[in-house]
Amino acid sequence: MNNLAYNYDDVWEEKLDGKIVLMSPRPITNHGIVAGNIYRIFGNFLKGKPCKAFMDGIDVHLTEKDTVIPDAIIVCNRDYIKHDGIYGAPDLIVEILSPSTAKNDKGYKKNLYEKCGVREYWIVDTANKSVEVYLLKDGRYELDEVYSILPDYLTEKMKPEELALVKYEFKTSLFDDLVVKIEDVFYGMI
Repeated sequence: MNNLAYNYDDVWEEKLDGKIVLMSPRPITNHGIVAGNIYRIFGNFLKGKPCKAFMDGIDVHLTEKDTVIPDAIIVCNRDYIKHDGIYGAPDLIVEILSPSTAKNDKGYKKNLYEKCGVREYWIVDTANKSVEVYLLKDGRYELDEVYSILPDYLTEKMKPEELALVKYEFKTSLFDDLVVKIEDVFYGMI
């Protein structure tokens, strides 16, 4: 007997280029931990500010053919926020890779976010403990940086000048005073 219990009524779906794409019934534990960490970082920083953070489960309506459910977003235009979702491009979108979504997150959705004017896009990889940050410049995404927690076996072999180049924190392009520590993004993973 299968011990996995899924409520298939809870299966989420996105609409990409007019086609329904089913998402995994529920994400794995580390996916949820990291999504919670990112939301907490955003939410704590934005408390009392005009921009608003949202965690996964919110429909983001970008075009007539495209409705996505990112893992975390920041929306600064409050007119986009409606009772049944977000209608317009968020300022920042985070997608946490899952085996079933990685191709779309790195391909179609990245291109869609670029086309719709999402100013900053993060692709988070829990397996490699990395965050790829893309910034919109002149209507095109440019890879700003890849931030990651390096495993001990690598850092132990690095020279001091190499270690000095490793970035353990970064600022979002939206706010000069929001510093994201990479260890906080992946804190508590099992």
